[in-house]
Amino acid sequence: MQWFDALVQGVLLGGMYAQYALGMALMFGVMRIVNISHGDLVILLSLIGISMAMAWGLGPFTVLIILVPLGVFMGWLLQKAILNKVVGSDPLPSLIATFGLSIALQNLMLQIWSANSRSLPGEGIESRSIDIGGIYIGLLPVIVLVVATGLTWGLDLTLKRTRFGRALRAAAADVEAAAMTGINPRAVYALATAIAVGILGFAAVFQALRSTVAPADGAAQLIYAFEAVIIGGMGSVWGAFIGSMVLGISQGIGFRIDPGFGVLAGHIVFLIVLATRPQGLFGKA
Repeated sequence: MQWFDALVQGVLLGGMYAQYALGMALMFGVMRIVNISHGDLVILLSLIGISMAMAWGLGPFTVLIILVPLGVFMGWLLQKAILNKVVGSDPLPSLIATFGLSIALQNLMLQIWSANSRSLPGEGIESRSIDIGGIYIGLLPVIVLVVATGLTWGLDLTLKRTRFGRALRAAAADVEAAAMTGINPRAVYALATAIAVGILGFAAVFQALRSTVAPADGAAQLIYAFEAVIIGGMGSVWGAFIGSMVLGISQGIGFRIDPGFGVLAGHIVFLIVLATRPQGLFGKA
């Protein structure tokens, strides 16, 4: 029963990682843009949400309604102002640009919020649990998993069934050829980045509800997102979701073996997948 509980908790943890990974799967897996500031954007949105909740007495659902459009605008602005100037076949310029943005965001957050940890008041939802056969499952992690599944399904349909999705995949495959067919790659990329950062609005609220956040926490979110995308396979939205589950389950089992081994267990599984199947579980060789 203890190991089954570890499995369940790992799946629920994977739901949180999936919300980090979906935006990364869109930018890194599809667009081939390396966004080092990915985790810092999650923390920035979390801290903005916490400040709004404290100042105006807002509940988590209201904060979510505000943060998702704000994340969409931030993503659009990021692509228009910075990434469109460096996007190309070489990923190094985008890596350098977003690395500089990451450092700037961390210092900005330290200046505004200091290094103290904060959390978002959840009106009791963060402490509620459901007893299923002697296993207590938190209500909030279940909500996170359901939302992550819905976001994955919606993003996958968007990429496969919509004109925007076809335009994005065409631009990612060959920018010049896509432009010759009438596609505006810069506009398509700006909308894709807006969607990617908008998804981080969900992750920001749930992260702040589940635990505390501090300005220096962005690196951990970035690592988990990268590992989930690479485990699942580049370019696969559902692959990123499954990769998040693998990462969460491996950490859940690791925590059951030893409390200090959980995070390391996830990194070890990532290295094993990278060494044995570098294209990922759902990637093409």
